[in-house]
Amino acid sequence: MKKTKLGISGCLGRMGRQLIKSSKKSKDFKIVSVTENINQTKKISGIKIQKNSITTFKNVDVIIDFTVPRCTLEILEIASKLKKKVVIGTTGFTRSQENQIKKYSKKIPILKAGNMSLGVNLLMYLTEIASKSLNEEYLSKIFEVHHKHKKDYPSGTALMLGKGIADGKNKNLYDLIGRKFLNKRSFPYGKKINFNSIRKGEIIGEHEVKFSSGKEIITLNHEAFDRALYSDGALTASKWLMKKKPGLYSMRDLLNFS
Repeated sequence: MKKTKLGISGCLGRMGRQLIKSSKKSKDFKIVSVTENINQTKKISGIKIQKNSITTFKNVDVIIDFTVPRCTLEILEIASKLKKKVVIGTTGFTRSQENQIKKYSKKIPILKAGNMSLGVNLLMYLTEIASKSLNEEYLSKIFEVHHKHKKDYPSGTALMLGKGIADGKNKNLYDLIGRKFLNKRSFPYGKKINFNSIRKGEIIGEHEVKFSSGKEIITLNHEAFDRALYSDGALTASKWLMKKKPGLYSMRDLLNFS
């Protein structure tokens, strides 16, 4: 069976290291290039760490990117020239950057997800159903916890869940984003979606969506215990993307949630 040739950007980051570990355990993948944004002399599995370039990625089938928005857009520019597929796990994009990603997806297949977990994507689906089913009396808020090293907030997953609420109301997420809190013990519901992000310890990820009418509270939540959850999802996405035409896809497309 032919192996999918991978390029992994951000190879020294938490997810980069986990992707390398997970892909080495699989018979379906072969790592052919690894990159970082600063010069490195070390090698990973015998492969020299390089910077993002046409030369670096010319022999890959799929590039998996868990970095920062600026780096992701650099990779998409290269991938569009080489006609390579890209799996994006990076978060923290601006509205303008999201639009740039959509433009690149007209040239190459891109799967982008704020979270690669099956459970989280199911949670997003259930959040959309709940939002659609509940009337305007129900206000919402989203709570999330990540490790102390995570810089962006709200997390990409929290924003995914916010999109689930927005989609359920047939509204644009950016029109519904309310207040963004950091490390608060408590925070209010709102007519828009309020977010509270906690950064502490080495927590992999906890997310909670709450709807309240003032008479009852509905809670949907997910906890992650192993980072391999995300790398396994990214590898599944890479394999799935091999057969796809140019377009912007999500884990929901992969999982075939209706």
